[in-house]
Amino acid sequence: METKPFSSLQAWEKELITAAQQATNTSYAPYSHFQVGAAVLLSDGNIIKGSNQENRAYGSCICAERVALLYATANHANTPPIAIAIAATHQGDFTKQPVTPCGECRQVFIEMQERFNTPLQVLMYGVDTCYIVRDAKQLLPLAF
Repeated sequence: METKPFSSLQAWEKELITAAQQATNTSYAPYSHFQVGAAVLLSDGNIIKGSNQENRAYGSCICAERVALLYATANHANTPPIAIAIAATHQGDFTKQPVTPCGECRQVFIEMQERFNTPLQVLMYGVDTCYIVRDAKQLLPLAF
């Protein structure tokens, strides 16, 4: 895993993170007040956004990362996702440290890599630093 300030990222990485930041605005998080946005870069250059969606029946909630990835593959079934960016706000401010994906999302990332036989880069944004993982398997080394 690499850590870098946002200012030193490549232009396409900044664009993807900015899309994830924008996606936080569509989050439905009335219980946690933790708004997460994700943006998926497809191999054809399209960017698909998603945000977390909460529900009183907590098990019915879905993370921003899965919203974006599953929408992308449902609507662009033959186009591999090659990167995903994640950003989050809490009480209106972006988090200082990057937010990392939950275990369910990590497993979905790995399945996407296997499905399309291509690595999925994960960019996790924080105001103070960004985490960059070039292969999602690094996030869940003992995946099933």
